[in-house]
Amino acid sequence: MKRIYTQERTGEVGRTVLGVVAIAGIIGIGMVAPNVVQLLPYTPLFRAQRRHYVNSVVGRCIERGLLKREQRQGIGTVLRLTPKGEALLARYQLQEIVIAKPKRWDKKYRIIIFDIKEARRSTRNTLRTELLRLGFIRLQHSVWVHPYECQEVLVLLKANLHIGKDVLYIIADSIENDRWLKEAFGLA
Repeated sequence: MKRIYTQERTGEVGRTVLGVVAIAGIIGIGMVAPNVVQLLPYTPLFRAQRRHYVNSVVGRCIERGLLKREQRQGIGTVLRLTPKGEALLARYQLQEIVIAKPKRWDKKYRIIIFDIKEARRSTRNTLRTELLRLGFIRLQHSVWVHPYECQEVLVLLKANLHIGKDVLYIIADSIENDRWLKEAFGLA
């Protein structure tokens, strides 16, 4: 029976390929095991996959400029992430981040304000999309609020989007007329 792979499944396989290559680069498995792709069958996602399918995904990643093959003396061929591949992997990892909800609210608001220039509109829109996905509520165009600790998440966002100086993190004890915010966050 022929398997049909959806766009979502294919993206999941590509994400795993990039992740394995990134890990291999970090811990140096490429130096020990010449063919990093040999690790892929041991990841949970690939146990049901055919080898030729994995190889075709690797090939597409190379064509898209996400991976590149390098010849290493005494080792053979290894795969490396390109800067484009690193950026895509960072976006994948960013999509997996969530803000933990503690058992009790500390009655403080976390406010994010930003001033990103028009020339970087796409970055500004990406930040807004990520803040929405993370559960922030917009008070004004560039002012967003969340009731739980999220500084680490913001640091990752700032690093991945290269917007360090353009974004400020504020912790506030209260916001005037915040009843609607408490209701929106389920705190009332």
